[in-house]
Amino acid sequence: MTTPPIHSNGPVGPSATRPRPTRRLKEPLLLLAAALVVLITLFPLWWVFRTALSDSKQIFTHTGSLLPVGFTLNNFARVLGLLTPEQAIAAGGTGQPFYFFRALFNSVLVTAVVVAGQVFFSATAAYAFARLRFPGRSLVFTLFISALLVPGVVTLVPNFVFIKDLGWLNTYQGQIAPYFLMTPLAVFYLRQFFIGVPRELEEAAKLDGASTFGIFWRVVMPISRGALATISILTFISAWNNFLWPYLIAQDPKVQVLTAALATFRTQSPQGSPDWTGLMAGTSLSMLPPLLLLLIMGRQIVTSLQHSGGK
Repeated sequence: MTTPPIHSNGPVGPSATRPRPTRRLKEPLLLLAAALVVLITLFPLWWVFRTALSDSKQIFTHTGSLLPVGFTLNNFARVLGLLTPEQAIAAGGTGQPFYFFRALFNSVLVTAVVVAGQVFFSATAAYAFARLRFPGRSLVFTLFISALLVPGVVTLVPNFVFIKDLGWLNTYQGQIAPYFLMTPLAVFYLRQFFIGVPRELEEAAKLDGASTFGIFWRVVMPISRGALATISILTFISAWNNFLWPYLIAQDPKVQVLTAALATFRTQSPQGSPDWTGLMAGTSLSMLPPLLLLLIMGRQIVTSLQHSGGK
């Protein structure tokens, strides 16, 4: 009796588990490429902080330096109103007042109202498109989502005329109104998530006598906290960084948000040139809330987007 030959598809022994040279080379190259992308992405942020920490009188003498030139915290003190006009001018500033805390309060107020409105109304519209049956539902949803193809600048002038006719210039409601209701992206994202919610939960609630809105509010919304948190964060960042609309609507410092207040601060240049170090200090402070939010909730965004994309 002869033993049949044993066929092998590859090397047997220690060499079988040895990583190939191309694989050993590929991993460091990928890490290097990722590090390069991160460096390029973060470099503008570092340049903002570097300028904010530089002395305004020395910064133009070492324009190529990657480190702060004449390290100082006076720029932040000037922006926060901790220096007198004379001290601000002596430190290289313009001496013009910058109401940082008032602008910060306005930004928090406007952003909070926009986030609350967009999340609620987008969720209700998304649930209607995902669960309710009504004539023309697919056509309405398609037309609504097609608004993503329309640039925001197209609606800028009509919205401005409408807000002006309402008498809402230099008001909070004038800045909030165009962004308070649902947006196509938020509705599309939440609709995809709601489609994946088990119908058994809703049917059980319906058997207990819950209304359609009761099912939405008491059953669907609590189990959709991840998706709602993602939309809240993305809406927060968009509303917080919005510049053009608040700048057009609100010229009164009492209601200006941070982005518009910083633009006004840049134009206050009695010495002839903008106060770049003070402007970058104010910009650095304005970036802290969204950066902290991303550091705390960044993983939640990635997880929720991956979960929704797999449905």
